[in-house]
Amino acid sequence: MTPPEKKWLLTLFIAAFISLLLFISSMYGFTSYTHNKPYAAVHRGPNYPPSFAYYISGSRGDVDRVFRLLLAVYHPRNRYLLHIGTEGSEDERLRLSGLVRSVGVIRAFGNVDVIGKPDAMTYMGASNVAASLRAAAIFLKVGGDWDWFVTLSAADYPLLTQDDLAHAFSSISRDANFIDHTSELGWKEDQRIRPIVVDPGLYLARRTQIFRATEKRPMPNAFKVFTGSQWVILSRPFLEYCIFAWDNLPRTLLMYVNNVALAQEVYYHTVICNSPEFKNTTINADLRYMVWDNPPKMEPLFLGKSNYDQMVQSGAAFARQFAKNDPVLDMVDSQILKRSGNRAAPGAWCTARKSWFVDPCSQWDDVNVIRPGKQVEKFAESLKNLVDDSNLESNQCV
Repeated sequence: MTPPEKKWLLTLFIAAFISLLLFISSMYGFTSYTHNKPYAAVHRGPNYPPSFAYYISGSRGDVDRVFRLLLAVYHPRNRYLLHIGTEGSEDERLRLSGLVRSVGVIRAFGNVDVIGKPDAMTYMGASNVAASLRAAAIFLKVGGDWDWFVTLSAADYPLLTQDDLAHAFSSISRDANFIDHTSELGWKEDQRIRPIVVDPGLYLARRTQIFRATEKRPMPNAFKVFTGSQWVILSRPFLEYCIFAWDNLPRTLLMYVNNVALAQEVYYHTVICNSPEFKNTTINADLRYMVWDNPPKMEPLFLGKSNYDQMVQSGAAFARQFAKNDPVLDMVDSQILKRSGNRAAPGAWCTARKSWFVDPCSQWDDVNVIRPGKQVEKFAESLKNLVDDSNLESNQCV
């Protein structure tokens, strides 16, 4: 073979190899991103659809689950904070940061952050409350222009698109707080509220289990204790109250729940229901679909394909808990979110030509426009009923 022929074959091989790399990249969502509207075109406020501040937490081995959940709930108008606790390694946090940076639209809008200095989060201790308050404080510092603070874990997944969620929430007051609560403590009074526990996650660098004192303390009479689901959707005004605490109630209750088992099921509930300013803003629901044992155990059952139809018809915004990469998540992606690979769930803001090898969100236009789908109907009906029921005395802080 003559030298010119070799040179021609080498050129052909290089061109084919580059074409193959570009094709594979497009399949997995790592395409070059172009857009028509700059980040400054994001508008938030009462004249625009609501936006959400998502705090997504995970543990060791949860990087892929956290990243997948981020893509499932991503929208340029929202803000996101990702947290891998101290039991995870620095390499995991670096890998998560790398995955976040690999998505062009996230780089363009800069609305996702990964906590570099993690918090210890003891499952049954108050360190979980401290971590969520820190997340809320970070959101308020980077920009207090969001409307609701949403707590999610790596075991959660959405049952709606973000266009659906924003559309439904546009019809309610932005002061509303979705927090499942009750003052009827039952067995929890003697087993969780009165026992004195210590959370080592508050003072040790690495998480360990809580330990219990032998004595119990009397129930308080300066305030009324409430409990409920730890998964909340809280308004920005209420979080500002918890962080800045212009009266002493949030700080007082934070000190009290430091020694309460499962403080994340007590703190926000007790603060809001003892606050004259906010107690009438509660909606007694967490907007989650969960299936429990009877009697219920510490955690809900894992969901699978057999639960799919009930989940879809539940009128819930989120569901938990799921095993890593359970096939039912693929069903939610394909049938509800229209999401595939390492790509964000598309919305009205995505304008690229839709095909199996092109990411529809590799191009975008006006990110302030939302286009709800059919799934929103069931959720909007459920949301309306919850808001109407919130006026009933049985659903208020009593």
